[in-house]
Amino acid sequence: MSTPPEPPAPGTSGAASVPAASPRAGRRPPASAKSEQRVRDLLRVGREVLAEKGYERATTTEIAQRLGISEATVFTYFSGKRALCVQVISDWYDEIIQAMEAGLDPQASTQAQLLHLVRTHLRLFLQQGTGLCALVLSEGRSKGQDLGETFQPLQRRYTAPLMAVLARGQARGELRQDVSLRLMRATVLGPMEHLLWEVVGQSRPLDDAAIDATARSLVQLLWPALAAPQAELAALRQLREDVAAALARSG
Repeated sequence: MSTPPEPPAPGTSGAASVPAASPRAGRRPPASAKSEQRVRDLLRVGREVLAEKGYERATTTEIAQRLGISEATVFTYFSGKRALCVQVISDWYDEIIQAMEAGLDPQASTQAQLLHLVRTHLRLFLQQGTGLCALVLSEGRSKGQDLGETFQPLQRRYTAPLMAVLARGQARGELRQDVSLRLMRATVLGPMEHLLWEVVGQSRPLDDAAIDATARSLVQLLWPALAAPQAELAALRQLREDVAAALARSG
């Protein structure tokens, strides 16, 4: 969850300009439906082993044993553990991106879009992928190591939906113009990464209610720092009107 380069100008799609990763560089293309199934099995079991053991302790031998195949068969489809791990993380990031974009309404307010991204991000990392989350957090910081540099383009891909939301927010005038998108991104991702480390380190899973409450609290905390002054004033006016209307109905 490191800091990628500066995103595109406001109003453009962050995802469109993000360089695609090339995780399949270490993977040999399957030649048949049977081979495709073998690759799916290797990725499924590889994800399980990597999530349980982490990168250093995971081995292609154990992956092969769980599938009841020889280790040589693993190397028929992947050049080694590194290539398999990168493909596993790449596929996981694709799932995260699809989930974030699936429920994202570009016409909604920037604050609502941000809440959706934060909630989805926390849910996928902390409920469905704590093992892979720990792997990404640790290996993603290991620059110069086996996986550290390889994770950089993958991390740029997974932050693209957030960058697109921030860019649209600035273009609409809902977000501050005097703060770069790069700094805004760090403002959002920094607290989330801290939460991820805390939960993963303590093996303290969060349920849906806790994740929803955490996401709402985090966005409420961050929004005053991100919102354009006039947008914040408009939000306060709307809140006052909503309260007044609620009081009128109750009276």
